[in-house]
Amino acid sequence: MKEASTQSSSGQREKIAMPHRGGNRAFIIIALVVVAIVVIAAAFATGMLSLGSDKGTVTLTGAGATFPMPLILKWADEYYNETDGKVKVNYGGGGSGAGITQIKDQTVVFAGTDAPLSGDESSQYGLVHIPETLGAVVVAFNVPGLATLKLDGDTLAKIFMKNITKWNDPAIVALNAGASLPDNDIQTVVRSDSSGTTFVFTGYLEIVSSEFASIYGQAKSLTWPGAIGASGNPGVTSTVKSTSYSIGYIELSYAMQNEIPFAQLKNKDGNFVVASLDTTSAAAAAAGASLPAGGGDWSNVNILNAPGSDSYPIASFTYILVYKELYDDATKLNKTAAEALVDFLWWMVHDEAQSWADDLYYAPLPASVVALNEATLEALTYQGEPVL
Repeated sequence: MKEASTQSSSGQREKIAMPHRGGNRAFIIIALVVVAIVVIAAAFATGMLSLGSDKGTVTLTGAGATFPMPLILKWADEYYNETDGKVKVNYGGGGSGAGITQIKDQTVVFAGTDAPLSGDESSQYGLVHIPETLGAVVVAFNVPGLATLKLDGDTLAKIFMKNITKWNDPAIVALNAGASLPDNDIQTVVRSDSSGTTFVFTGYLEIVSSEFASIYGQAKSLTWPGAIGASGNPGVTSTVKSTSYSIGYIELSYAMQNEIPFAQLKNKDGNFVVASLDTTSAAAAAAGASLPAGGGDWSNVNILNAPGSDSYPIASFTYILVYKELYDDATKLNKTAAEALVDFLWWMVHDEAQSWADDLYYAPLPASVVALNEATLEALTYQGEPVL
């Protein structure tokens, strides 16, 4: 501990006269206690110290996209252990739309979204984008006796627009030579909530189908014709799994973990490609050089229908949204919590955390995207001062 000292107005140190032995010791003790109280109070006022429910622990609350939720929950568990239980991360899912609403309302300290904000939204709210992983949206299906399925973009769009309603439609038969396709109605399963996965999926359909683009277009929420609605990736996954002759769109991790078959999709180069870590990474290979700064306009960023013989056509970044200035007069986020948040995000986009992406069927970030994230995190401030 440093010893306290005093200085005169001229800047010279002055000695504090101590009382004679047997003097007013009570006065000295009271004075020291007062000084200690003042110092501690000042520390709390500036956010340097905090009292949590568990003495110095910090809880960071986030919500939003279910697309990256399995990976975020894995990170939360690992980081809790990494910090010896000092930092707990709660992530509630709810869909990208809900996450965006909650971060704007400042009821969470970070949000997950697969649908980037517009430049105007980023500027208005002071939010920045941190791409944290890459994933693929797959077309899961449940047709008794059918193990594999091939689809192209135009046929897929017609299925979800209900222009194709039977599994043995000539367009599907032509893409699946030798397959036994039944004369059953196709049950389409879609997201009922405002969803980044829907945003990614409809973005792809908009690119590959001019009819879909003119009638529906890309959106986080859509009024789908004749579809079964379900909430979140988990909801669509369980509905497809329990509904015979159904088809729905979910994130790759959910299909793999629940052992649901999904279609091979015809990519821009004309090849039928299975979603995987390699084919997702192939779609993102050239993206890093063209990405905007963290606080820029990300609304046109996508890696959908990317060129390349191995590129999977429905691949996407997914993002964490966080405020560039972490202190707000209304929320008064403690500096300790702000530092814990930035430390967690820094850890999340680097090697140790990214190494867990593979096991959950997400693609680790390219080095160029990690460098972009570093610049974004270094620019985060607390009361105008850099947090890092």
